[in-house]
Amino acid sequence: MSVSERLPAAAGATGDDGRDTRQPRRVLLVWDAPNLDMGLGAILGGRPTAAYRPRFDALGRWLLGRTAELSGTSPVRLEPEATVFTNIAAGSADVVRPWVEALRNVGFAVFAKPKIDEDSDVDSDMLNHIALRAREGGLGGIMVASADGQAFREPLEDLAATGIPVQVLGFREHASWAVSSETLEFVDLEDIPGVFREPLPRVSLDSLPDEGAWLQPFRPLSALLLGRQGVQ
Repeated sequence: MSVSERLPAAAGATGDDGRDTRQPRRVLLVWDAPNLDMGLGAILGGRPTAAYRPRFDALGRWLLGRTAELSGTSPVRLEPEATVFTNIAAGSADVVRPWVEALRNVGFAVFAKPKIDEDSDVDSDMLNHIALRAREGGLGGIMVASADGQAFREPLEDLAATGIPVQVLGFREHASWAVSSETLEFVDLEDIPGVFREPLPRVSLDSLPDEGAWLQPFRPLSALLLGRQGVQ
C-alpha cells in the first residue's frame, strides 16, 4: 500500500471559525541527513566547515513560515513538525552527540539508526514516518529534504496527486528529478534565508568557468569494496 493510499478521510467537526476542531494536520519536514551530507560534501569537495553547515534554526523558522502560509488556505488546524533522519557509524556516537542535542534544542526530532552496512539507509524509515503521520491526522503539507529520487519520487508524486502541497528541498545539481517535475515543487536549500552562513562554492556543468573546475567524487573508491554499485 502506497503512502497516499493510507491517507485518512477528512474529519468532520468544526468550530466557530469554520476550522476542524479535531486532531490537527501536520506540515511535515523530513531531512535525509546521509543523502544531503553526501551532496554537500560533493559541492565543497570535502567535509563542511562551520560556515557551510546547514543552520537548522533558520530551517525551522522557514518551516514555521511555510506552515503559516498553508494555514491561510486550510480549513483545518495545521502544526509544523520536523525530523532529521541519520545514521550513526560505530564509534562515532561521542562525535555526533552534540549535533543531535543541538537539533533537539532547536525543536527537531531525530531518528538515529546504526550504520551497520551499505544497506542501513533511512529511506524506508522516512517513508514509514510520513505514512504514520498521514494515518494519525492527515498531512497539510510535506517537505522532504533529499536528492534520492529512486526512494522518494513516486511516493511524493502520489501525495501531490491527492492535493497535498509537496516540496523537495536539496541542491539543484543533485535533484534533477525534482527540479524538472511537473507535480513537485523544488526548493534549493541555499535559497532559504540563513540556512548557510556563506555562499556555497557551487559548480554546475551548465555554467563551468573558462579555466575548468574540479568535480569531487561522491564517495571514496574504497566504497566499491563494501557495496555493489558500479559504473556501467
